[in-house]
Amino acid sequence: MTHQAPKSCWRFASWGTTPNVKYAHILRAVSCEPWAIDPLKGRAIVEFLAFAASGGVYSPEERAEKIGSEKARQIRERSGSTAIIPIHGVMSQRIGMMEKTSGGVSSDDVRQAVNAAVADESVKTILLHIDSPGGSLYGTAELAAAVRAARDVKPVIAMVDSVAASAAYWIASQASEITMTPGGDVGSIGVYSMHEDLSKALEAEGVKPTLVYAGEHKVEGNPFEPLSDTAKQQLQARVDSAYGDFVAAVAAGRGVTSKAVENSYGQGRTLSARDALSAGMVDRIATFDETLARYARPQSNQQNYTRRAKLAAAKAAI
Repeated sequence: MTHQAPKSCWRFASWGTTPNVKYAHILRAVSCEPWAIDPLKGRAIVEFLAFAASGGVYSPEERAEKIGSEKARQIRERSGSTAIIPIHGVMSQRIGMMEKTSGGVSSDDVRQAVNAAVADESVKTILLHIDSPGGSLYGTAELAAAVRAARDVKPVIAMVDSVAASAAYWIASQASEITMTPGGDVGSIGVYSMHEDLSKALEAEGVKPTLVYAGEHKVEGNPFEPLSDTAKQQLQARVDSAYGDFVAAVAAGRGVTSKAVENSYGQGRTLSARDALSAGMVDRIATFDETLARYARPQSNQQNYTRRAKLAAAKAAI
C-alpha cells in the first residue's frame, strides 16, 4: 500500500491523526536550515517527515523505497593497508536526526574515523566510499577540513560509487583524488532553504495559529504567515554565505578558481562520469574494485600520490 504524504511541511497541525512530536521537531529543523542536498532527495525527506509528524507510519519496505535503506553500516573497514570509510545516505552532523528517516551517516562520526585512520601507522591509504545525495550543512565544513588535512599526511581517495551530490561532493573535493564509477553522478553544487506559507490553507480549514513570543525575530519565517521581505533577505543571506563557502572549498580542494567552479562544475546540476571528467570535477573513471586493487599496490600508490602532491604544489606557486 502506498501512502500519500501531505504536500505541506506543517499540514500535520490540522490532521485528525495523532501527531508525532519527535518528527514534528525534526521537520521544523529541516524546513528552517539551509541544506546542501540534491533537491529531489530533500523533498522526499520533507514529505516523509510531514507524513510521520501527522501520525502516519511507513513499513520498512515503503521507507526504503521512499528515502533509502536503514541497513547498518560500519564506519570503518579495512582492505590490507587501505582504510575504507563509508559515506552512505543523507549526511547529518549527528546521526540521531536522520537515522530513522534515511539510513544516513553522521559527519562527526566520519570525521573521527578519518582522524583515526590518519593516526594509524598501519593505514597507508584512506578511501572514502561515497554514495550520498548530500545533506545538512552542519558538520560538513568540519569534515571537509579533516579530509583536506588528512591528504597532507597520506593519500585520501574519494571513491564515488555512485553518487556524490552537494555536501557529499564538498567532502569528495577535498581528497587527494576523486574516482567515480562509469554510471555515477557528481555535483549539485548549491545551497537551498524553503518556506511554505500555510496561512490560506489553515484559514480554509478554520485554523488560526497564535504565536506568543519575545525577541523581534524569534518567529521569523514561520509557516503560518507569508514570508516577510526582511525574513526572505535574511534567509537569502544565509544561503548565499553557505554557497560562497561551498564554492571556495571546492575551488581550493580541486586547485581551480571559484569562477571555474561556478561556471564549469554543473551550476547546481549533477554531471555524468564523462562530463565530470571533462570538466575536471573528477580525476578518473573506475569501479570500486578497480580502485581498491590499484591502491593495494604500494609503489603505484606512492607514485600517484607524489604526482598529485607535485601538481598541487605547482598550482599553489602560480
